[in-house]
Amino acid sequence: FTTERKTHVKINRKEVMLAKLRNSCSCTPHKLKNFVMDFFPVLRWLPKYQCKEYIWGDIMSGLVIGIILVPQAIAYSLLAGLKPIYSLYTSFFANIIYFLMGTSRHVSVGIFSLISLMVGQVVDRELLLAGFDLNDDAPPALGDGTLQNDSLSNTTAFNLTIVGINAECGKECYAIGIATALTFVAGVYQVLMGIFRLGFVSMYLSESVLDGFATGASLTILTAQVKYLIGIKIPRSQGHGMLVITWINIFRNISQANLCDVITSAICIVVLVTAKELGDRYKHKLKFPLPTELVVIVVATLVSHYGKLNEVYASSVSGAIPTGFIPPEVPQFNLMLRVAVDALPLALVSFVFTVSLSEMFAKKYAYTIRANQEMFAVGFCNIIPSFFHSFATSAALAKTLVKTSTGCQTQVSGVISATVVLLVLLFLAPLFYSLQKCVLACIIIVSLRGALRKFRDVPARYHVNKVDTLVWVITMSASALVSTEIGLLVGIVFSMLCIVVRTQRPRTALLGQIQDTGFYEDDSEYENLSTVPKVKIFRFEAPLYYANKNYFLKSLYRLTNLDPNLEAARRKKHEKKEKQHLQKGNHRTANGLGIGETTLQLVPKQIDFQALVVDCSSISFLDTTGVNTLKEILKDYKNLNISVLLACCNPSVIDSLKRGGYFGRDFGSMQEMLFYSIHNAVLFAKDQK
Repeated sequence: FTTERKTHVKINRKEVMLAKLRNSCSCTPHKLKNFVMDFFPVLRWLPKYQCKEYIWGDIMSGLVIGIILVPQAIAYSLLAGLKPIYSLYTSFFANIIYFLMGTSRHVSVGIFSLISLMVGQVVDRELLLAGFDLNDDAPPALGDGTLQNDSLSNTTAFNLTIVGINAECGKECYAIGIATALTFVAGVYQVLMGIFRLGFVSMYLSESVLDGFATGASLTILTAQVKYLIGIKIPRSQGHGMLVITWINIFRNISQANLCDVITSAICIVVLVTAKELGDRYKHKLKFPLPTELVVIVVATLVSHYGKLNEVYASSVSGAIPTGFIPPEVPQFNLMLRVAVDALPLALVSFVFTVSLSEMFAKKYAYTIRANQEMFAVGFCNIIPSFFHSFATSAALAKTLVKTSTGCQTQVSGVISATVVLLVLLFLAPLFYSLQKCVLACIIIVSLRGALRKFRDVPARYHVNKVDTLVWVITMSASALVSTEIGLLVGIVFSMLCIVVRTQRPRTALLGQIQDTGFYEDDSEYENLSTVPKVKIFRFEAPLYYANKNYFLKSLYRLTNLDPNLEAARRKKHEKKEKQHLQKGNHRTANGLGIGETTLQLVPKQIDFQALVVDCSSISFLDTTGVNTLKEILKDYKNLNISVLLACCNPSVIDSLKRGGYFGRDFGSMQEMLFYSIHNAVLFAKDQK
């Protein structure tokens, strides 16, 4: 049977583009209203808010997340290399902005350990380049309720031009300047990606790459916190191989460990892990998660304050955390130029984690999100707070899971969480002065349980897919042993190379017929398949393009046990010798063999097939080289009186063959060369003489 292709009306792309441009540039009150409501989704859903049904779940989840945010924000400031107050600013502004602009009802956007680590690495590098000492145990600057310039706490100063005024900036001032500049540039990248609809870039970050990256970064985070756990003073390592260098310094200085910090850390880790395990085991019975981190911080602060652990045992503490807000400042342009490259992976990772979590929970609770709007939301969660001394943010899985488990219905819960943080910012922050840094390190390390448990999943992952496991191992190793940015780049490149290699050396097979049916399968994989007399059926399970052309030909010649070029050369050689002997009238060769025997020597065996069927069902596209390769085998096998038949070609492949002249100029022989099923091609081959 034959089918006719539909005639598609040729679209004038220029006219379409101009029409879209005119439509986009036109401005009407209706379009302006839709634009504003799309840009601020809160205007659509807040008027429809079902107060009686949603309010208690949102209040409960908001309070719980706010209580969790406070200790985490203070703890993650260690990762970012900044003072705790800046982490609190970040948590406050991110929740407010995402409430206005986000499309997900459930994700918790704010401070995130992985993002804090990436910010901290850039901050530490720039501090070193500026000549500052990275020792964060210098005496803290005294505050009177507002942040003071801490140039007294570090002997090195750095000259900055702030709004045209030449001011001397200390270590803390310069560190937050770097962080805000990095955050602003990352936010600009995300907004530009949203404008140009570049969200597809996230597709190149596979699950294996993201998991490996998160696990490798978790090892780096854990390593960076060990010195706080045991209370030793070692230089903060920078650059490639930071993990190895840090562990070497730890073991060199292990004898200087502070016994008070070691005991405190051991107690805190036991309490936190026990509470987490019990919470996981009985979560179906608990209405909301236990605020273990907050309890640990309150108790530890009280013990440290009344036990005078800092004065008596020299235990390192958080120091003064001022209250209130610092006047906003524009991020420094000259610093933006220094961190422009570092902001790119930061922007990408922040966006990918936020969108993937948003899509996961939207699917779970049966609603939709707009990925492009999510990019705008995350971008402005970075741009606007950067003016208020905040650093980069992202959605966090752990807090989002807590949010949903405590009854969250909408982003109103984010406003409640921001209110809790605001209370701490305005009134409660100074109470954490005596909190030991080792307690914060314990909270960070225990929060890494989920990422570190990925090591237990390696055997199961290997059983499912060996290549994906290799991608995970390579990405994790590079992220931990080299650096997080290099690890992410290595993971992306390696995963793409794996795809290229898979298409370069795909599976190939000769097919046999399932008895008494019109179906055909791989002869090496299934039993009781019958071979089709005088017909070879070859399957190639990948696109045919320039990179796998040679593999296609080698596999075809190997499986069919016939190289048409060599066979043609043998025949020509035989014909030439036969002609020479006939001209001489000598019917015997120099070897004493007859002409017939010479034929057997030059052509070892008879060709056992007269038709080759190529199963194109797995060939998704052909490039010019692929078309020329098929034309080449068509010509070569034709010289041996073997017909080449193509089966199961998709329309794209057929169009490529037509344009490449595979069927001739007038396509007259197309019906004898192209078939809609393997069985049709086999029946046609059997009917040939």
